[in-house]
Amino acid sequence: MQNIFAQIFALIAAAVVLVWVFKRIGLPAILAYLATGLLAGSHGIGWMTNSEEIHLIAELGIVFLLFSLGLEFSLPRLMAMRNIVFGLGTLQVLVTTGIGMMVLKLIGYNTLTAFTIAALMALSSTAVVVKVLKESGTLNIRRGQLAIGVLLFQDIAVVPLLIALPLLANSGGKDVAGAILFAFAKGAFVCIFLLAVGKWLLPKIFNEVASARSDELFVLTTILVALCAGMMTYAFGLSMALGAFLAGMMLGESHYRHQLEAEIRPFRDILMGLFFVTVGMELNLNYLADVWGWVVVSLIGLLVCKVIILAAAAQTMGERKRDSIASGLMLWQMGEFGFVLVALASKHHMLDAGTASFLIALGVLSMAATPYIIDKLDFILDTLNVSGGHDEGEQPQNNDLKALSNHVVIVGFGRVGQTIARFLKPEAIPYVAVDFNPTLVQEAKAAGETVYFGHAGQKAILKSAGIEKARLVIISFVEYEKSLEIIDTIKRVAPEVNILVRTRDDTHVEQLKLVGVTEVVPEELEASLMLVSHVLFMSGVPMKRILRRVSKERQNRYAFLHGFFAGDTDDLRMEQQDRLEFLHAIALPENAFAVNKTIKELGLLQRKVEISALRRNGTEISMPDESTEILPHDVVLLKGKPRRVERAEQFLLDGLP
Repeated sequence: MQNIFAQIFALIAAAVVLVWVFKRIGLPAILAYLATGLLAGSHGIGWMTNSEEIHLIAELGIVFLLFSLGLEFSLPRLMAMRNIVFGLGTLQVLVTTGIGMMVLKLIGYNTLTAFTIAALMALSSTAVVVKVLKESGTLNIRRGQLAIGVLLFQDIAVVPLLIALPLLANSGGKDVAGAILFAFAKGAFVCIFLLAVGKWLLPKIFNEVASARSDELFVLTTILVALCAGMMTYAFGLSMALGAFLAGMMLGESHYRHQLEAEIRPFRDILMGLFFVTVGMELNLNYLADVWGWVVVSLIGLLVCKVIILAAAAQTMGERKRDSIASGLMLWQMGEFGFVLVALASKHHMLDAGTASFLIALGVLSMAATPYIIDKLDFILDTLNVSGGHDEGEQPQNNDLKALSNHVVIVGFGRVGQTIARFLKPEAIPYVAVDFNPTLVQEAKAAGETVYFGHAGQKAILKSAGIEKARLVIISFVEYEKSLEIIDTIKRVAPEVNILVRTRDDTHVEQLKLVGVTEVVPEELEASLMLVSHVLFMSGVPMKRILRRVSKERQNRYAFLHGFFAGDTDDLRMEQQDRLEFLHAIALPENAFAVNKTIKELGLLQRKVEISALRRNGTEISMPDESTEILPHDVVLLKGKPRRVERAEQFLLDGLP
């Protein structure tokens, strides 16, 4: 047990260091994970001797990846993409497999081996492509949609391949067609069942979970749903990833979609990193050094063939040339399921050890090169002089993200948030709200409001609200600690966006300013201004004068209102009081030390305390001059920090320093 913990510790430590190094030099994290696996595997330093357990855990990364991918799709949207999934996807897999078989047979492979190699090379990497597309923000443009549609069909096509390969090896081709038809029948049953559960049961479950207002319960339920769906399809001999995708797709129609994606993200990213580590463990550098020339030739051949096949098939179906070639460049690599098929074929003696090692090397290197190619996609297309423009006709397919530019993000859609929205709407200022109350979100969405369910303290939720393009973020609740958490996340996602924060009072104004808040609105101070306005108006003061006075107070940043009388209440803790100024009235008797002395002689400014007002014979003197003499029975209004005011009071009464 101690040995496995030491191995896992070394694995995590190496991953942390390598990811940091690779990020510092501008390389994708995927390569860092592959390098970690290379070091840890039997062909590197070799400290990981219990790699089977790691492989099992890493497979969950693909499950969570497909679950989050399913959240991006609704059933109507998938049906709208049926021409890509079942048209372009089918064409790509069949043509690539057919041409690959002919080339491999010419080289000298028998029919069974040629079919096995060609079939696994027809598949692409969902893990790499989806991760890179999500990070680059190109998942929802047309080229990204073409790639995702083909990947979905490839994931479905893995199911009959997993069944057919053992049957081909053991039965010489007998009953293979029947077995594949049976597999499709099972798949159809499981899909229909999961779709029904997702349509009728899952929304009710998540309504109850969200109503409990427990972060832990929401996370646990999300993980449980993804794993249950995967386990069900696995029990029927299908891919776990397919079940997770279907569960995610059903929940993608609910208003919990953004929060679900945010909750699953940490587990998905960590486990996907572990998956790429296990891929790197399979790479044999010694073997690669012996056959590197053939590997390079094969990589080039794989790139050219898959790009030409997919581009031609896409253009045949009416897609633009630029999008067609771009999708081919995205999907040129071998996929993670290729490693599963290599292991299965080797087990049934359909591939010899040398061929299996060659295919693993080809798969790892093609997956490692893919992030570079996708990152330089427009540069490659421009170099090839492929016309069509960079973004022509590429519009986001997610309706939630339409027109989110120069808008206002309202964090918290309670009474204050809704009031803000009512004022923004007549001015035609676009806004998006985020709230964690499921009932409120459901009712607001039913009324046509753009409200997302989720924690605004999570990057994924803020990005879903388009915060990078927002003109302003308003935090409409008064909880200070919660506001700090959200402000920190906002600054990491969109450091330049303006932030307006509502607080209960001015206790934390300076701290909020220091962390980057543009403006702070203490509600007690604003309430006092409104109350004073009503008092003055009802006392006969002209409205114009009232508005001028209130405007002056606001321009002075609430200079007079920042002070307050502490009283006997416990609303503020002493450590909070020490950070702000308050007002304290002192009635000076005849024998007080301050009597018959001027304010200047008392030197209160050196004590960092000021006399903000003086009441004498029923008349108030506001901001008295330093030459004003203190008389017996004057009431002095001191302003300053609590402990300083306390010491100043003793000084005025007794002359104590």
